[in-house]
Amino acid sequence: MHHHRSAQRGLSFFGVVIVGAVLVFGFVVGAKVAPTVIEYQAIRKAVDKSTAGTTVAEVRAIFDRAAAIDDISSIKGSDLTVGKEGDKVVVSFAYNKEIELFPPAYLLLKYVGKSK
Repeated sequence: MHHHRSAQRGLSFFGVVIVGAVLVFGFVVGAKVAPTVIEYQAIRKAVDKSTAGTTVAEVRAIFDRAAAIDDISSIKGSDLTVGKEGDKVVVSFAYNKEIELFPPAYLLLKYVGKSK
């Protein structure tokens, strides 16, 4: 009679711990990044609304009103760059967001956008 040893399959306990740690780290980073992405989307909407203004001051005031409603804290109307392309008002912005992962490591996100 021949007895065949079947090869073990699957992850070892150490492998499960490593995979679990990577998944938890990914979830924590995702949970910290998600609010900044949501705020970025709100900023894009507010910038698009602000193009209704005809002067730089009016564009910034419209943005500040929209920012107060949407609880935008990363940038203000004074941080916007307002210009014209032809007869169309174009508003652009850029800002950085630092997220502390664990001391002393930080994640730096650079957000840039422009009105449609």
